[in-house]
Amino acid sequence: MNKIKISAVSYTNSKPFIYGIERSEAVMSQIDLSLDIPSDCAARLISKQVDVGLIPVAAIPYVSGANIIGSYCIGSVGEVNSVFIFSNLPVDQIKTVKLDKHSRTSNNLARVLLKFYWKLDVEFTTDLDATTDAMVLIGDRTFGRKKDFAYCYDMGEQWMNFTGLPFVYAAWVANRELPQSFKDDFDEALKYGIAHRRELLAELAPFPDFDLEDYFMNKLDFELTEEKYKALELFLEYISRLEPVVSV
Repeated sequence: MNKIKISAVSYTNSKPFIYGIERSEAVMSQIDLSLDIPSDCAARLISKQVDVGLIPVAAIPYVSGANIIGSYCIGSVGEVNSVFIFSNLPVDQIKTVKLDKHSRTSNNLARVLLKFYWKLDVEFTTDLDATTDAMVLIGDRTFGRKKDFAYCYDMGEQWMNFTGLPFVYAAWVANRELPQSFKDDFDEALKYGIAHRRELLAELAPFPDFDLEDYFMNKLDFELTEEKYKALELFLEYISRLEPVVSV
């Protein structure tokens, strides 16, 4: 039997999922698992190098045959503490923003918030050497960084302020139909990992100036609820109204 190829995000926020998957004999016997940055997860799923990816949700429209599997996601209900616009200027003074090449979703979330929530006309770049008023930064690279900037806009919190809804950053998406038996096993593995976050925490090295327990237990919200589906639909509608950004 050909194994199901899966690409998962390599960030700390996906570790509960990996913890559960790696402890499920039923799942591990059926898959080849690779760990990648979010943008590479999406690229590999779009190009059909893998069958399933934990991908930034903004990439879903680009996946042929896309279907969300499972009952879990990387999400938050308000503040998430790892998806930021960092700046030394207040938001109403921001004119230029450096985007993060790791995630299409976070870049588009920043663009949605700046345009539709804060009503700003902002220029964007992906040039790492560019000097800008603000920058989008996500994942583990944000841990302990809030002290480095005068203004730290948590995009999960700002989306909640804007819409009153939670947010989905990444979801498990397949590009083909998969056996229901596998999807059931996979969902059980994800559920196990989320239920055993405290055991996982005991195995992880601490991050300086970052509360990993609070992040796992309070900031991240893994349930793919009806409200999150509603937020996902609204977010995709907003990004469909954005102008393309060159080089993103």
